[in-house]
Amino acid sequence: MEISRKKLREEVLKRIKYVQTCVLAREMCLLVRTNRAVLNPKDVHDICLSISKLCKENGCEEASELCGKAAEALLTDEAKYLEICAQSCMKCGEARRPKPKRAMYVA
Repeated sequence: MEISRKKLREEVLKRIKYVQTCVLAREMCLLVRTNRAVLNPKDVHDICLSISKLCKENGCEEASELCGKAAEALLTDEAKYLEICAQSCMKCGEARRPKPKRAMYVA
């Protein structure tokens, strides 16, 4: 019984970390991309750097690096920013999503 509880706890903690990093990063990215017209370039830059940090925290180095590059490109070339941002979003979609396990009963 204790082993099942430990495994379930580990799984729940993994899923929580995933939500705190990957899900939050993707939601923020989507908000920025869909509302770019009303945000200042500095706003987008700062948010992209935050998203980059979230990706890095979950070990998604390539998405993190691309998002950081997009943030820097925004300050000089919006077309390049959009291209790099799209690449970053695609990488983010390939992120390690925790695989759901079969339901376990824990008393």
